[in-house]
Amino acid sequence: MPNQEPPHKENKSGIGGDQRLEMVRRAIADNPLFKIQGIELERPGKSYTFETIKLLKEKFDDQFYFIIGADMIEYLPKWYRIDELVQLITFVGVNRPEYTQKTDYPILYVDTPNIEISSLMIRQRVREGKSIRYFVPESVIEYIEENQLYET
Repeated sequence: MPNQEPPHKENKSGIGGDQRLEMVRRAIADNPLFKIQGIELERPGKSYTFETIKLLKEKFDDQFYFIIGADMIEYLPKWYRIDELVQLITFVGVNRPEYTQKTDYPILYVDTPNIEISSLMIRQRVREGKSIRYFVPESVIEYIEENQLYET
C-alpha cells in the first residue's frame, strides 16, 4: 500500500503515487496472495496509519497486520495515536541491521534473514547507473527504465 505523504519524511524522489502504485502492482503480480490497496492515495495530505486502518476496518471485515522493520519499531512512540492504533492492528516486526527490536508496544516478531535492501539504496543505484537486477522484479526494472524514474 503506497502512501500519499508520509508524516515522518518528505518525498524527495518526485515520483507520484500512481507511479509507486504501478510499481507495487508489478512487484506482486505473480503472487495471488498479495493484494494492492490504494486507499491512502485517495486522500490528500499526510498519511497517518491510524486513519488508514480505521478506513480499512470500516471497509473490510478483516484482521490487519502491519509489517515494520526494526527501524520503525524504535520510532513507534512517535506514531500518531499509537496507543489506539495497537488496539486496531497487529504489528509484525522484522530485523533491520543496526536497529534493535526493543519496545513497550506489542509486536509479533518474525525471524527473517537480514537482507540489506532499502528503497534509498535502490534509488541511489539507479541514479548512479548501477544495476538493480535481483533487488526488484524485472517488471519493476522495466517500468523504472521506461519512465526514467530516479535518474536525477
